[in-house]
Amino acid sequence: MTVNEDSFTNWNHREEIAEAMIPIIGKLHRERDVNILLHSRSLVNKSVVSILKTHRFARQIDGEELSVTETMPFLQALTALDLGPSQIDLGMLAATYKADDHGLSVEEFTAQAVAGATGENKLERSGGRDVVLYGFGRIGRLVARLLIEKAGSGKGLRLRAIVVRGGGERAAEDIVKRASLLRRDSIHGQFQGTITVDEANSTIVANGNAIKVIYANDPSEVDYTAYGIKDAILIDNTGKWRDREGLSKHLRPGIDKVVLTAPGKGDVPNIVHGVNHDTVKPDERILSCASCTTNAIVPPLKAMDDEYGVLRGHVETVHSFTNDQNLLDNYHKADRRGRSAPLNMVITETGAASAVAKALPDLKAPITGSSIRVPVPDVSIAILSLRLGRETTREEVLDHLRDVSLNSPLKRQIDFTTAPDAVSMDFVGSRHASIVDAGATKVDGDNAILYLWYDNEFGYSCQVIRVVQHVSGVEYPTYPVPAV
Repeated sequence: MTVNEDSFTNWNHREEIAEAMIPIIGKLHRERDVNILLHSRSLVNKSVVSILKTHRFARQIDGEELSVTETMPFLQALTALDLGPSQIDLGMLAATYKADDHGLSVEEFTAQAVAGATGENKLERSGGRDVVLYGFGRIGRLVARLLIEKAGSGKGLRLRAIVVRGGGERAAEDIVKRASLLRRDSIHGQFQGTITVDEANSTIVANGNAIKVIYANDPSEVDYTAYGIKDAILIDNTGKWRDREGLSKHLRPGIDKVVLTAPGKGDVPNIVHGVNHDTVKPDERILSCASCTTNAIVPPLKAMDDEYGVLRGHVETVHSFTNDQNLLDNYHKADRRGRSAPLNMVITETGAASAVAKALPDLKAPITGSSIRVPVPDVSIAILSLRLGRETTREEVLDHLRDVSLNSPLKRQIDFTTAPDAVSMDFVGSRHASIVDAGATKVDGDNAILYLWYDNEFGYSCQVIRVVQHVSGVEYPTYPVPAV
């Protein structure tokens, strides 16, 4: 057999295995609320090719390719277990099994590794948790997509309603347009599923999820219990109210907690999932998910501080333009942002550096920051320049960050790429808070410069969902448990 024939035969074999994985992954997700991951990347609702590409991607971060022939036995072993709602990482299972020296079978090892999600230990949920979106712009629609995608058996987060301004005589036309924007996105592509509109009942039905569209110009106008909504988490993605007094307006009948998708002001906790989400008090009813840039820089900043100590730092963000800017030159209350976004690089401010103190109060190093908006519609890069507590090498820093992206509690926040030709569009749709660009990393003694890509829309929306899952009590535990 020639090399070409052997390669093609191998591909067909792996393709066959990936095809067999799809119904198993789907059934676990639909019936048991089990999300199957591969190195923090969900395999739910993925195609054969996507599953194979995700396995191959492991080579970039782990040094060698991971084959479906290695992970399939672990997936099959999971089907024999009495699993409860959880996230199970096949990549970590395969890696930890390879390092294990107890002589266990795949079935025995898998049962031990996920024991916290089985039998008497598993989570039992009788019903889901209602979620309301206040506002339906860029972040609102992406959060909606994620909530619909993660509906599973319906016992987790359930998107029940969307609140928007307008309505009146043109409400029927309005809801059709909003459904169309959910269905098609110029950057993030088509919605994965079906969407229909019930104009008479002001409802969008997405993959079977009935989502009521409520028209209101102010939070005080809405009684959510009138729509059968109770103990809901309201996600405000308008940014109109950012302090406790303003956000408290949302605490209407039917609403239990309010989560802001912008930096909070005053005493509103700014939460970066993976870093300080476990500091949220059970009785806290109002919190913020900080900014996309804060979410991008805080996890790697923590990873570097934990290992080397950080004495001071500066972050320069090269940020895609947003709806806050003008398409063409026009009046804007902020300096420079009135100039045409698609035609200019625009120097502006960022609050991300000052927000670090809220998310990482133990970090005493001063962090400064600035930002440049550039003519791309999505994906930004943060250049994090650090003075470290000790000297190190580029190789040591990259090994550390690669390990963090694979094996630490920050693996859902930090990704890692060694691709030599990586550019911004390659990271559209990334679910991580930031991606370390290994090729651009610079280290000289106690100075390190990290280049961190981030999808400021979708990656940030994923962080929002993680915070909401945590505070709602429906956050799925991940197995095997990452090493601390």
